[in-house]
Amino acid sequence: MASAHDHDHSHVNLDVLKAQARDALVSCGEQWTDMREAVFLQLASHNGPTSAYQIADDLSQARGKRVAPNSVYRILDLFVANNLAVKIESANAFLANAHPGEEHDCVFLVCDECGGASHIDSHEVGQSLRNIASSQKFRAERPVLEIRGTCNDCD
Repeated sequence: MASAHDHDHSHVNLDVLKAQARDALVSCGEQWTDMREAVFLQLASHNGPTSAYQIADDLSQARGKRVAPNSVYRILDLFVANNLAVKIESANAFLANAHPGEEHDCVFLVCDECGGASHIDSHEVGQSLRNIASSQKFRAERPVLEIRGTCNDCD
C-alpha cells in the first residue's frame, strides 16, 4: 500500500508533542487544563496502548492523591474526538496521536501475546471502508480497523 505509514512513537519529543496537542485542542475551542496535560503526558509516555485505569493509577501515584478513572476516561474521549489520541476499541486502550489534530485512518496491529499495538496510517484503507459504508447508505464517522495476531517479537 503506497500511502501506508507506520509510526514509531519511541522517537517523539514529549515537549514538542505536548505543545502540538495543546495547540490542536485549543484550536478546537477546548481548554488545555493541568489535568488534561497530565493525562496527555502519561498517555504519551507509554510505549504501547494503555488504559484509563493505568493512567489514573500512574497519576494517583505521581500526585499522591487518588485520580478517578472516570475523569481520565472523559479526558481520553475528548482527546480521541479531537485527534490527540486514538482508541484501540477491542482492548479499550489508548495511544497518543504522534500528529495531534491531524485526521488519519489507522489500521491497528494488536498482538494477542504481549498486548502491544502499532498502527499504520492508511488513507486508502479508510476510504475503502467509507465507500463500503456509503454503498450501504451508511455515513462512516470514524472507521476503525484492528488486526489481531502475533507481533514479530512474540512470533
